[in-house]
Amino acid sequence: MREFDQEVLLSTRSGPLAALGLALLGVGCGAPSPPAQPPPPVMPLAPPPPASSAQPSAPAADAPPPARRGDDKDVLHGVTVLDPYRWLEDAKSPEVAAWMRAEDAFARRALGALPGRGAREARLAQLFYHDGITAPLKRGGRLFYTRRHADKEKAIVYVKAGDGPERVLFDPNTLSEDGSVSLRGWSPSRDGKLVAYSLSKNNSDAATLHLRDVDRGVDLPRDVIPGAKYAHPSWTPDGAGFFYTRLPTDPSIPPALLPGRAEVRFHRVGDDPASDALVHPATGDSSKFVGAHVSRDGRWLILELAHGWTSNDVWVRDLSKLGLPVGQPGAACGAGFTPLVTGKDAHYDVTAHKGTLVVLTDEGAPRSRVFAVDPARLDRRHWREIVPEGPAKIDGLSIVGGRLALSLLVDAKSQLELRALSGKLERRVELPGPGTTSGMLGDPDDPEAYYSFSSYTDPPRVFRVDLARRTQETWATVTYPVDGATLAVTQVFYRSKDGTRVSMFVMHRRGAEKTGEAKTILYGYGGFNHSMTPWFSPAIVAWVEQGGVYAIPNLRGGGEYGEAWHRDGMLLKKQNVFDDFLAAARFLVDEGWTRPSRLAIQGGSNGGLLVGAAMTQSPASFGAVVCSVPLLDMLRFHRFGSGKTWVSEYGSAEDPRQFEALRAYSPLHNVVEGRAYPPLLMLSADSDDRVDPLHARKFVAEVRHATGRTSEVLLRIEQNAGHGGGDMVKKDVARTADVYSWLDAKLR
Repeated sequence: MREFDQEVLLSTRSGPLAALGLALLGVGCGAPSPPAQPPPPVMPLAPPPPASSAQPSAPAADAPPPARRGDDKDVLHGVTVLDPYRWLEDAKSPEVAAWMRAEDAFARRALGALPGRGAREARLAQLFYHDGITAPLKRGGRLFYTRRHADKEKAIVYVKAGDGPERVLFDPNTLSEDGSVSLRGWSPSRDGKLVAYSLSKNNSDAATLHLRDVDRGVDLPRDVIPGAKYAHPSWTPDGAGFFYTRLPTDPSIPPALLPGRAEVRFHRVGDDPASDALVHPATGDSSKFVGAHVSRDGRWLILELAHGWTSNDVWVRDLSKLGLPVGQPGAACGAGFTPLVTGKDAHYDVTAHKGTLVVLTDEGAPRSRVFAVDPARLDRRHWREIVPEGPAKIDGLSIVGGRLALSLLVDAKSQLELRALSGKLERRVELPGPGTTSGMLGDPDDPEAYYSFSSYTDPPRVFRVDLARRTQETWATVTYPVDGATLAVTQVFYRSKDGTRVSMFVMHRRGAEKTGEAKTILYGYGGFNHSMTPWFSPAIVAWVEQGGVYAIPNLRGGGEYGEAWHRDGMLLKKQNVFDDFLAAARFLVDEGWTRPSRLAIQGGSNGGLLVGAAMTQSPASFGAVVCSVPLLDMLRFHRFGSGKTWVSEYGSAEDPRQFEALRAYSPLHNVVEGRAYPPLLMLSADSDDRVDPLHARKFVAEVRHATGRTSEVLLRIEQNAGHGGGDMVKKDVARTADVYSWLDAKLR
């Protein structure tokens, strides 16, 4: 984590997706969580198909729509690959639109008729509608934070100056009558007078940036910037403008090519955005990301070029030597920027502070270490290590109150350390217990800081810390109608197929006995260096308080144990992730928690790939599968959405060796006709512009064809919703009620 000048991603979720936050929005593949989708207007009806269309007549009300099998195929590296449902890739086709409407209608009829659904929905509403508050950002003497209100659908952003009353800064509940316009993120200027914020339609990643005057509560009319999917504004210290990443808005550009067209620009407040100075041109390579941030003192501009999810290059520019905040338009890496590090297979996160560049990196240290670099001597041999690699993973770094604040992970649980700028350890912050923190939020020159904490059994709390006095106090708490004394979580360790030791958290009712009969959800992600740490989820509580068990393993591919753990679950080693997950399922059965017919698996996005692979590789191991916004066609994923940006994680079918690895586990290509598969509930979103919903459509059609069990395969499509779902509580409640009621009926 670099200086806290980046966007705050507004999340109203109560599940794991909230923890994902800054890591994946608009970039990664992933919504690793159970839960939360927003309210969207009705999907527009498609025009009637032409007479020559192959669209079938409307299906009976008690049957899903038939899906014709086409004769599409590819020959890849001498191998013929059949693709009979390629026609389902085109969501704009009248035939596909009609099929989607019929699928969703069939699914919702079936889900709505499930016994006990009404009571379950009522209990979920009690848990999901609650008052709450996030840890605040302090800018120019003002505190900026979000509040959730028990009588509102969306969280509201507030601002508070000193001891004065809090004021509403943004109320997303008023952005549109139907709730389809979402507040995606916001970034206050350093003096707290202006806030850059982004809005999106249907909670998609695509967004438009706006500026709001904090004191007047009005938007600046000229400062409207489209193409803000990856914007992440970084303000100059005087609030005169910000650096940001901008995409073209030409609809003729295929979405898969958009990342390669991203440019870094500088916007001066009040100027026409069309004339914003070009800081770095587009790379032309959609497997790379480009972005920049400016130091707190305004002197150093840090430019980053990320090579997917495995490494990045960094350049530095001394703005004090220029007459303007940026150089001449068209300036590229070699023109005005000096390389800090290039061509290394590692991550570098750079924060500039008072004449020193502080670099957090996993170069030569999978669990990461910290260097201090003199900007006048950038050559790698002059870097000075100030925090060496230790047994815990350094998960993030910020500079607060003149100290280094390190966020650590020890067996997937958070620790906070405060160190002198020299790297010397001063103290460890006492946390309430094993759980997850937000990291220390504060100003480099202010001893006041804040952090949030929660665990599987502890609702979120926000703490205020006085670094100078070494004191902390509770600043805010979130209260749920839950008796925490009835809940328990156990961290266990098991062996995967190759003998690797894997951690897993198992949540259950306190005192529950291992009878082998508990209805159990095994939830996983395992990718993109994302860590699954203990968070409080009312959705999980709702399952456990009814006698269920909820298990979350720390699979390879994640970031819990550092970059080596991540790399052991990507590219040609991706099968390790599935092996870890299948071993977790066997462990839960062997230990007496459950049995296969009462064990469900659930995952979303990259986690959707995970459960799809587990389902096709070991279908007898599970009684039901819940798969959300997934990747499932691993031979064509790079052609759609943000797919090209994930090639560094998965590989590409265009490479012969990677093709063989992908084909071996690609869920769509490993469905076997005549084989029995567990019931499948597929959760999709019609406006997902990150992972194309074609994956869900094609897989549902393939599984239904292979099994002939039409009623055991449902496709629920959230209308006008993006990859992360949405931001209205009532949608979260309805979707979770559907999932749990369906699982309760299937796990027998």
